[in-house]
Amino acid sequence: KRVSKAETFAVQVLQMLTQSNHKQTYRFVPTTSVPVDPQRVEAILKQEWELFTKSTGKSAEESCRSFKSLPLGVTSSFQHWDPYPISIVSAKGAYMTDVDGRQLLDLSMGFGAMFAGHLNPTVVEEIQGALTTGMLFVTPSPTSTDAAEMICKRFEIDQVRFTNSGTESTMYAVRVARSASDKMGILKVEGGYHGSYDPFVVSAKPPLDKAGDPEEPTAVMDSNLVPGDIYVVPYNNAPALEAMFEKNASKIACFIVEPVLENLAIILPDAGYLERVRELCDEYNVILIFDEVKTGLTAGAHGASVRLGVEPDLITLAKSIGGGVPLAAFGGKKKYMDFVTNGKMAHFGTFNGNPLAMAGVRAIDRLCSDQALADAEALNQQALDRISEIIDEYQLPAHTVGFGVKGCVTWSTTPVRNYRDYKATDFGIAEAHWLFALNRGIITPPGLDEQWLISLAHGQTEIDLLVEDFRDFAKALRA
Repeated sequence: KRVSKAETFAVQVLQMLTQSNHKQTYRFVPTTSVPVDPQRVEAILKQEWELFTKSTGKSAEESCRSFKSLPLGVTSSFQHWDPYPISIVSAKGAYMTDVDGRQLLDLSMGFGAMFAGHLNPTVVEEIQGALTTGMLFVTPSPTSTDAAEMICKRFEIDQVRFTNSGTESTMYAVRVARSASDKMGILKVEGGYHGSYDPFVVSAKPPLDKAGDPEEPTAVMDSNLVPGDIYVVPYNNAPALEAMFEKNASKIACFIVEPVLENLAIILPDAGYLERVRELCDEYNVILIFDEVKTGLTAGAHGASVRLGVEPDLITLAKSIGGGVPLAAFGGKKKYMDFVTNGKMAHFGTFNGNPLAMAGVRAIDRLCSDQALADAEALNQQALDRISEIIDEYQLPAHTVGFGVKGCVTWSTTPVRNYRDYKATDFGIAEAHWLFALNRGIITPPGLDEQWLISLAHGQTEIDLLVEDFRDFAKALRA
């Protein structure tokens, strides 16, 4: 039967109360749903791929040209999709323009790297100012000290070192942990991604026929990896984590985990899970690393760990902290960063702390006030609420999840708590949803498991576009 608005709201509140720090996260699962006809999904996909190829001829030409000098025709393998990806020539604010001249609403925003918006005036001002004093010193500078103080204050950590990518930051954080503990093992979550350093590609998205028992996952690795000792546990499963530590804590230097998983759509921590992770790491003398490369400022003005109230030993940062300039960082408690100081874990990098990157930090620090982040999050909350109503209206087999300024529609009738749940979602509808939006001028990441991001450049107009596009897709599914 159809439920009343009051009943729906009561269910939503109950569901939110089951989440850790329920005031800080969002998940809405409708009370009823009706399956979507698979033939209807196939028809939409066929129609939308035909429309895509008709509308993007110049992107097709650009892809053919780029294949000659770039493997897959792209600079990062994730950027490629069949038959070819969109090629972008310019961007400003919340929009990008492709080689076919189409204006696209950007709801990817560089996975958070463009959180301030494309060509944000404050970012441009700071970088132009830096260009008048020098592009690279390879020496200490007041600009890097200023930026370090800003990062430490904002994320409530003792010390920080700058790098140039998220992969570098997670790699060095693990090296710090290995140096501090004199242990070499690394523990990660099944399905978790922490960059392209060999240990982190293990079981990033493993095929289930090789992944083994969901309670004790097999570490799945490619033949080209040299990862060392890697252990894998399911997310949101504290008993499995404790069992892992009971067997292997003497060999495990660190547990690296995103506090909120954001490479599998958005997977929220269960109530008490992160708190228990902290307790177990302390009990078994395992260093806890929060990978905040994707959360960072998109989780709130002070990051996910501060927001959720669980303090890691080390954190890694990138994307949102630099205004679009290549920049990342790792840091945390001084007693661990002391292993950089004493040279046991030497950290090098010619471009670390370069003036242009430090200008990006200054710009973001100016822009990302508590109020600015709260305003962006309010817009995201509005989008989540309105899309949840559409899901309920059309009884779609889907639910919404949100954290900070990010949100997603997950095509499952039950909450996704770990990698195995994620693998059970409907990727056919997910692809149709992504392609439907792309053909109507809205671009989100092509991985089918990413999320939209409401940046400082998005406003009510953009929220309306996102919501109404989803409504049109819901109508198409039920046509």
